[in-house]
Amino acid sequence: MAAASWGVLYAAVEVTWAVTGTTVQWKEHSAYAPGVQLFLAALALLAGGACLAGTRTLADLGRVAVATALTTALPVFVVGMNGLPIHFVTMTTLSGIESTTGLAQVLLNTAGVALLLLVGLSHRRRLRGDCPRCGRPHAGASDGPLAHPAASRAPGRTRVAVYLLMCGLLPWAGAKTIWTLGGNALGVAGDDWQRTTSVGASGPSKATASAGIDVTVLAAMVGIFLLLGLLYVWGQVFPRWTLFLSGRRVPRLLPLIPAWLTGIPLTMYGAVLTVMAPLMAVGVLPEIKPSPPFTSGSGITWFVEFGGLAFGGLGIGLIVAARSYAARTRPVCSSALEVTQPE
Repeated sequence: MAAASWGVLYAAVEVTWAVTGTTVQWKEHSAYAPGVQLFLAALALLAGGACLAGTRTLADLGRVAVATALTTALPVFVVGMNGLPIHFVTMTTLSGIESTTGLAQVLLNTAGVALLLLVGLSHRRRLRGDCPRCGRPHAGASDGPLAHPAASRAPGRTRVAVYLLMCGLLPWAGAKTIWTLGGNALGVAGDDWQRTTSVGASGPSKATASAGIDVTVLAAMVGIFLLLGLLYVWGQVFPRWTLFLSGRRVPRLLPLIPAWLTGIPLTMYGAVLTVMAPLMAVGVLPEIKPSPPFTSGSGITWFVEFGGLAFGGLGIGLIVAARSYAARTRPVCSSALEVTQPE
């Protein structure tokens, strides 16, 4: 029902924007065309209707139709939430919102992706004959009490993989830290970097810079904190330093939702940058013309590659860690445990 309501709301907003000619920012210098907005409205209605139909008993053709609608709509809205990390950084650093409608569009897409993923997972479980709630086969209703597994840390292989992916942040964060501290890297002087980035910067951004910490590096550290919570026990049970919450079970979706919703767009963004930089280096793509504080095209190319490794590594790391966390914390209906108990 929530996904169907989202589809109606999304369609109403898109049609209103298209009819009134409201500018909805897509990228820095481009906006959604009215035709695209109307297409997205129709797709949202189709996806919402499929979600509503997926809760009923359907024939084979109906199941295929629901699955097709969800698999068609989901990638489109995933692309639409690509700007979520950028908006997150600008809001947390109090740098201001560049486009209110652009932010609203990203949030609408993000909400849709979360709901469609949950409905798609439930639909897939129904097709396999499993409980749509816990994913385990059992008789009886699926609205009874849930049994939660004991807290545990991620397997060693998962932790090693995530640590290696986190290392992708080092070149990007290292270069930015050098510039913030006044040093030179990639042909960029620290003074020039500070002078350029201080224009229009917020108070918190200037405060962290004065301490030698770039604000975007600080935002990446928040991502690392989330990663560690997904890997270790304190991400499942509130630790002592959380005071009144200490010892309580962490709501399962509390870390999973931000991990999935930031991990997916970060992975996409990082993949584009990682591929784009080598293509620019060999001349397949035109080299980006240097602009202050950069003094050479090669410096920009290297920094693009550093950004790809950082964003892609953090994004994939979040997805890998979230997948492990979801498997380790998945609750099971009590009736399913009764089925597996030996006689």
